[in-house]
Amino acid sequence: MRMRGHRPAIAGVLAVVAIAAAFGPASGRPPNFVIIFADDLGYGDISCYSPEGVETPYIDSLATDGFRSTDFFIPANVCSPSRAALLTGRYPMRCGYPVARNSAVPKYRNYGLLPDEITIPELLRSAGYRSLMVGKWHLGIDVAGSHPVDAGFDEYLGIPSNYSSNQAARGANADTLYRGREVEERNVSCEELTERYTDKVVDFIQRQKDEPFFIYVAHNIVHAPHLPSKDFIGTSKRGKYGDFIKELDHSTGRVMQALRDAGVDDSTLVVFTSDNGPTYHGSAGPLRGGKYNTIEGGHRVPGIFRWPGRIPAGQVSDATLSSMDLLPLICGLADVEAPQDRKIDGRDIWPILAGQQVESPHKQLYYYNGTNLQAVREGDWKLHLPRTAQDQPFWSKKRIRQRVFVTLKEPRLYNLRNDVGEQDDIADLHPDVVARLQRIASEARSELGDVRLTGADQRAIDLVDPQER
Repeated sequence: MRMRGHRPAIAGVLAVVAIAAAFGPASGRPPNFVIIFADDLGYGDISCYSPEGVETPYIDSLATDGFRSTDFFIPANVCSPSRAALLTGRYPMRCGYPVARNSAVPKYRNYGLLPDEITIPELLRSAGYRSLMVGKWHLGIDVAGSHPVDAGFDEYLGIPSNYSSNQAARGANADTLYRGREVEERNVSCEELTERYTDKVVDFIQRQKDEPFFIYVAHNIVHAPHLPSKDFIGTSKRGKYGDFIKELDHSTGRVMQALRDAGVDDSTLVVFTSDNGPTYHGSAGPLRGGKYNTIEGGHRVPGIFRWPGRIPAGQVSDATLSSMDLLPLICGLADVEAPQDRKIDGRDIWPILAGQQVESPHKQLYYYNGTNLQAVREGDWKLHLPRTAQDQPFWSKKRIRQRVFVTLKEPRLYNLRNDVGEQDDIADLHPDVVARLQRIASEARSELGDVRLTGADQRAIDLVDPQER
């Protein structure tokens, strides 16, 4: 059972009263929160980030009406750890979930989100929120204490991880749709999932419109298999991958319409982002690489925030933000105390979203590939660290398209403001910067660990040889 000993001290009723004057609508309630989390969507895949992206008018309108980040950092380049980091506000090495899970492989049988990690919906419950999750969990739905309901969600509709009808590849339930803890449908069609998720969100908004809510939409789109529903086949110029993005955009439009229809649009913060960079099907725009590696294409993704009347429209910001910031941001807006008994790596970025501040609260960033620290960043400087093929997680050991720097004998230094594509190594020109970032890397390893080192604030990983499948 999930531990409940870390509840915020602020009572729910007091939280509602305190926040109503600052943020709530006339009904006197705190704001709602909707996080739309795409899967494997690249920085250059949508039109508000790239003129070559798929036309996404509904997603683009979120950016037009609100805040678009050009430097949004995800602390993992694969699915499972990026989800753990978003929900807990902590680096995957700190919250004990640094590698991707596969239910078909016996070693992952007990590898789930740890029950005493504290999540966004758990924190919001104390302030009277009801929470819904739809979509891909990928954090051990069949592990005791690691189901979405255990993690604070009142309602859940989704599948355990990546969709597959091949049991040998993804496990016996990879095409099983769950409602709460119960099986809704076995052998569900991938083409049905997005519409069914969206239907559930629309229904929840209508039912919950008079009370505060949190919704986490964890899409399977655009992760393979690329199987858009029939209404979207042929609607883009990029084949079924592009058609999938069109369906993602349409779903986003339906969610936004549901907020308007329920009369809660102006009291709802909507966040749109992705869990990591794209596979070879997608585009990272000006960034190099994509999923599975620690260059920017794997970790920098779209990040859009919209809240009419609270977030000024039309903002485009290069301040470094992170998915880990969502927990402290939401806690601050809901007047809920963030956990005080553990380190939260995210920061409250409300002053930036509100247009009151331009400087990022993140002085340093750590780029892990599984359990291997491969790069550190300070401001515009980014240092890639030496590594061997043995250091890499299983998903990055092969040299194939987009998977660069599988091995490095010497550190490589880039200035991302001048070279966001990480093409020109300038380590020889700035030995002082290299030395400083190497010290930062050493401090990070001491705290968070590395492939052969346990950090002082690293949670134990319930896996033998985590980097290997």
